[in-house]
Amino acid sequence: MALGTATVAYELRFDAGRICLDLLATTHPEERLDSTEVLGAWIVGSGLVPRGTDLTHADPSWLVGFRELRGRIGQLVRGAPGHGYDLALAHVNEVARVAPPAPRAVPDEEGALVRELDGPPDCAALLGAIARDTVGLLTDPVARAGIRQCEGDNCPIVYLDTSRGRRRRWCSSEVCGNRERVARHRRRLHSRAPD
Repeated sequence: MALGTATVAYELRFDAGRICLDLLATTHPEERLDSTEVLGAWIVGSGLVPRGTDLTHADPSWLVGFRELRGRIGQLVRGAPGHGYDLALAHVNEVARVAPPAPRAVPDEEGALVRELDGPPDCAALLGAIARDTVGLLTDPVARAGIRQCEGDNCPIVYLDTSRGRRRRWCSSEVCGNRERVARHRRRLHSRAPD
């Protein structure tokens, strides 16, 4: 699966701080995982597989699996134990049982060691890697305490706040943070304008 020309870099974000949270960001501002080509771009961009990994065997069932896991992760990260939480937790735990793709170190053309997969990854192995990341996030009290919801208007993105003092307010200073600064500036100008 090659990175399609229809996939624009800004459509896929990898700034939430964890791969499982980056997967959640694929719903904003609209569904991003709408084709196997875009899913392949996300898999590579997220670092699940090294660049150049053959993903031509991906099919539409992969989209279903990734979207289902994404929904379960969202329930766990955004919700408290209650309605649907136990089912979501059971699903993530079951998916996490599958071993992630096996990496190996191989020399490149210049002799430097690079990461390569032992073979083409299957969907279950990739989902297993994301589910394991989710388990790691949810069971690490320090990391879990850093989970934040973006304060940007209508932004549902959840991210891991690793900033000094844990004062990060937005998923991205360049996106939501900039929108907030522009809106604040306009409010100040408007309040100073003569009637």
